[in-house]
Amino acid sequence: MKKMKKTSFILLFFTLFTIPLFSQKNELGKVTLEELSQKNHPIDSSAVAAILFKIGEVRFEFSPEEGFEMVTVVKMKIKIYKKEGYEWANHSMKVYVGGNTKETVSYKNAITYNLVDGKIEKTKLKSEGEFVEKVNKYWDRKKITMPNVKEGSIVEYEYITRSKQIGAIDRWDFQTSIPINFCEYKTYIPEFYEYNVSQKGYIFPKVESEKVLKTNTFTSKERNQTSTRVSTDFSQEKFEYQELKTVFKLQNVPALKDESYVNNINNYTSSVEFELSVIRYPNEPVKSLSTTWEAVTKTIYDDPDFGLELNKTGYFEDDLNLLLKDVNDQHEKIAIIFNFVKAKVKWNEFNSYQCDGGVKRAYKDMIGNSAEINLMLTAMLRFAGVEANPVLVSTRSNGINVFPNRTAFNYVIAAVENQNELILLDATDKNALPNILPIRDLNWMGRIIRKNGSSAEVDLMSKTVSNNVTNMMVTLSKDGVFEGKIRQQHFDYNAYFFRNRYGELSKDAYLEYLEKRNNNCEVIEYEVSGKSDLSQPIVENYSIKSSNLVETIGDKMYFSPLLFFVMSENPFKQDVREYPIDFIFPTQDRFMINITLPDGYSIESMPTSISVPMSDDLINAKFLLSGEGNRIQVSYIKEIKASIISPEYYDELKAVFNELVKKENEKIVIKKI
Repeated sequence: MKKMKKTSFILLFFTLFTIPLFSQKNELGKVTLEELSQKNHPIDSSAVAAILFKIGEVRFEFSPEEGFEMVTVVKMKIKIYKKEGYEWANHSMKVYVGGNTKETVSYKNAITYNLVDGKIEKTKLKSEGEFVEKVNKYWDRKKITMPNVKEGSIVEYEYITRSKQIGAIDRWDFQTSIPINFCEYKTYIPEFYEYNVSQKGYIFPKVESEKVLKTNTFTSKERNQTSTRVSTDFSQEKFEYQELKTVFKLQNVPALKDESYVNNINNYTSSVEFELSVIRYPNEPVKSLSTTWEAVTKTIYDDPDFGLELNKTGYFEDDLNLLLKDVNDQHEKIAIIFNFVKAKVKWNEFNSYQCDGGVKRAYKDMIGNSAEINLMLTAMLRFAGVEANPVLVSTRSNGINVFPNRTAFNYVIAAVENQNELILLDATDKNALPNILPIRDLNWMGRIIRKNGSSAEVDLMSKTVSNNVTNMMVTLSKDGVFEGKIRQQHFDYNAYFFRNRYGELSKDAYLEYLEKRNNNCEVIEYEVSGKSDLSQPIVENYSIKSSNLVETIGDKMYFSPLLFFVMSENPFKQDVREYPIDFIFPTQDRFMINITLPDGYSIESMPTSISVPMSDDLINAKFLLSGEGNRIQVSYIKEIKASIISPEYYDELKAVFNELVKKENEKIVIKKI
């Protein structure tokens, strides 16, 4: 089987052909009547909004007292075309407020422009349009909501961030879900710092670099004291060094279009990131920072809000001793502890590998973030004599990190290592099971950190095929009405999905959904089991009655062998696929359908049986039909055997689905005898 390298879908290049847009100056305050009058984007008429320009600059400012501070200035000008684009008139920034290296963010020149009676009307952002939201003890979020936004508005603003944290420069995106007419990003990095630079996406900017001399002039003072007087001498001093100036530039960047079965579209956004790797201060030894995953995990483990919290005791032992009394089997211990933590501590829906209030407080208050819950789980398993360790994870929303860096992870789960078996556990979700993780965790690779300080890569993607099994026995009447019974069984991740999506719905609400999904058939005598017993599959039993599955023409009836389980269209419509196809987990859908025909009718024709394999055994489908007398049997198995399929297989995958859609929509024809 062909192997897909992690970076093969990231580090690709292509030439971007540019189309001239209306004349504009890339400066704030230079809004024109022509821009305000524009009804649609000239290249992408479907765009709900467009970024007319996005210009950023990162500099390092020096002072003798404070040293270097990183200053980022970003200027944005955005055109709103449709109501659906109003959200682009808002902006938010995460601000680090933990420790002694707090950041600041300030907005300025924030104005909304509208065309009113042929004239340009300006509305400035007022203080009530700015908000600060507390995220946790480490982070705040600052937001602005621009005033008087309408279809046709132009909004522009500038924001400035100041930070003593120079370990990483915030990711810069050259592409987003709306077009960008002009994008420029400049960095000025002092010779004392060396950053690893990683670019990803399918559109790469033009890059120019040069070294420039930076001169800082500041005033120093010296106090002189004699027996007769005190005086102060002032002098001007210069501090000079080389800066590496890098300019990234793109024009007419198309919107990043989401596609079917994509993990996180931001993984494929054209962007650049900087991670500090070396510090070279004058007259000091060269300091090398995190450049390997082992170094990254050690840094995280040494964080007091990780390693120290993991090793805390004295808050759960008494409760656990009662639960584990006379329990010797290791798998039973794991199940008891896992279920205890899920029931004891509710997840506050905050992702982190760092504790916020701490494990003891989370245990007492019965609520905590992902770190508090899963580090607590790990500690309890260790207390019970189980070989357990934390696993660092980057959730799907956080993206895929190919290169080692300290911001790669945003989550932590637990793992039990038992001989050749690795059991992954996440107690934040009440419907999770051992090795049935919440979907947010299924994101390529994590990293396990062991007690001895070693670490290793962990494959987070499910290898187990999750089944859906459907059995139907239906009878067709002379009036073209199907009636019968259905039994559906959902296993593993399919059961997990069912519980999470429909477990809290009332019976009436779910039946309304089920009838709509099944082509508006009538559902009666519905029963379901396994919703609360996670060790069992979900089993649905119900009866159906439907009069809209048959087309009658003269003395013939036409209907699909799969009735209302037909795939109506191919989800893969693009001519070219650049992103991996992410099915989340391997699946198998199995249908066994028995159809009894009405008296006085015989089979005229049926779709032929086929087998549709895909190379490297990635997908396999078998469609078998047989008929005798007034009975028809349909057997259909569709198996997707890989969680992720490389885009190099896309043409074949699309062809396979085309064949399946065509086959599923072919009709059985019966005629009156």
